[in-house]
Amino acid sequence: MLRLADTGMSHAPFASDPAASRGREFDQGTGGTRGPRSAFQRDRDRIIHSIAFRRLAGKAQVFVAPDGDHYRVRLTHSLEVAQIGRTIARSLGLDEDLTEALCLAHDIGHPPFGHAGEDALDAALEKHGGWDHNEHCLRVLMRLERPYCDIVGLNLSWEVLEGLAKHNGPVTAPGWALSELDAEFPLQLGQWASLEAQVAALADDIAYDNHDIDDGLRAGFLKVEDLMELDFLASAWEAVRARYPDADERLMQRELVRDQIGVMVIDLIETTRANIASVGSVEEVRAAGRALAGFSEEWAVRERQLKSFMYERLYYHPEQLNTAKVANRVIARLYAAFDQDPRLMTPGWRDRMPDDAALRARHIADFIAGMTDRYAMDCYARIFGEVPEGLSNV
Repeated sequence: MLRLADTGMSHAPFASDPAASRGREFDQGTGGTRGPRSAFQRDRDRIIHSIAFRRLAGKAQVFVAPDGDHYRVRLTHSLEVAQIGRTIARSLGLDEDLTEALCLAHDIGHPPFGHAGEDALDAALEKHGGWDHNEHCLRVLMRLERPYCDIVGLNLSWEVLEGLAKHNGPVTAPGWALSELDAEFPLQLGQWASLEAQVAALADDIAYDNHDIDDGLRAGFLKVEDLMELDFLASAWEAVRARYPDADERLMQRELVRDQIGVMVIDLIETTRANIASVGSVEEVRAAGRALAGFSEEWAVRERQLKSFMYERLYYHPEQLNTAKVANRVIARLYAAFDQDPRLMTPGWRDRMPDDAALRARHIADFIAGMTDRYAMDCYARIFGEVPEGLSNV
């Protein structure tokens, strides 16, 4: 088993080295006015200081525009992912700053209203290549964010962009957005990404697998009795009750969530450590032909069972599906309104509207995707004279 003493490892030979980074798309010189930071530390900081990152505070995680202050949003989710990712990276001797940058940026491409908003944009752009939040993440970071006077994008390191593009594995059929970006700054889409990227993707799974349980219980969409359908959760719940027989049930629920995060993190570290025992470089990681970071067979099965359970009981809950229908309609009508009358867009976006049909469609989608849930609702109310009902169910 993992011991606390194991968590202070230095960089391993298979870790990404910021000093050996493949660089940035645009040369910004080597001026020393920004402090003594590595390339990956700069990437993390650029992400944190970006407008797109701040907007995550107003974008749905599970519940759209929740009235309660205690529910997760994309921003707080990303922070929890980063905490888990750094813990894993430190234990494996990986670069913590690269891992954190990937964790913090992974959801920047999400539009308002989560996957309901994505479905609406994908349908609107059906004739123009469709729309995908993963690819849009790269588009935001490489083209739409504009903090610099002389270049577009945040100009992040190759390793960050590679990790975001391939966090689910090699990309064999990129869409228009990723194809265009890869042509201008090749990311070797056919190879596996670094271990830092693989860890960031799994930290995302661990975070939402468990904190969505917490939010589902808080909202009343899930009950503890429901969780008992999964044997491993039932055993974990009994262990919590045995440790704290007189505790308030709400506190025991939070203890359960923490326990499950810890168990999954430890399993991931131990399994990955065994997988990389003979790996000697980051290039061997990319050439391995498979993911090297992962859960044990037992926990891989459990994680899939947990996901299936959450889709059935929370994500596809009738109230959630009804909310998604309303959200989809809001985004679809906003898109149609901006397409018909670009004057409804803010001046900067309106003035840059292209004439070409495909570029016009993508420009409108870029504008909408950057909205927070509340801003999209406000735009809808301004254009259509009504506040869309049914967009928040908690």
